[in-house]
Amino acid sequence: MNKGLLDTDILSELFKGVNPSVGRNASAYRQAFGHLTLSAITVMEIVSGLQRMQSPRRIQKFMNNISGEEVLPFDKAAGKLAGEIAGDLERTGQSIGIADPMIAAVALQHGLELVTGNTAHFQRIQQLSYPLTLANWRQ
Repeated sequence: MNKGLLDTDILSELFKGVNPSVGRNASAYRQAFGHLTLSAITVMEIVSGLQRMQSPRRIQKFMNNISGEEVLPFDKAAGKLAGEIAGDLERTGQSIGIADPMIAAVALQHGLELVTGNTAHFQRIQQLSYPLTLANWRQ
């Protein structure tokens, strides 16, 4: 198993217990690396969704759940790379929003494969010759 960065969809599915395959892969990853790896962008996306639902209790529960996980920051280098990715996607008419290029940039910056169920979006980044490696824990 390679070290990877969990996309928001996979982390959300893991916490909801939706897909047994995601749970098995997460357990194997934790056994191999001692923690899950996610980005600050994923934290923002999940907290934003819970805030829309006005659920401070669920926000606190989520923050407690990730307290032992590795959370990678979004820094200047990732910002530059994310801007390049987003600009290339927009220029080619393939925009995927702003969060996904940011998450992809963090994965690329740290040399991690991106663990996502949303491969269609991220394959657009690969098609632009960015060396992004994808893994789908749903399978």
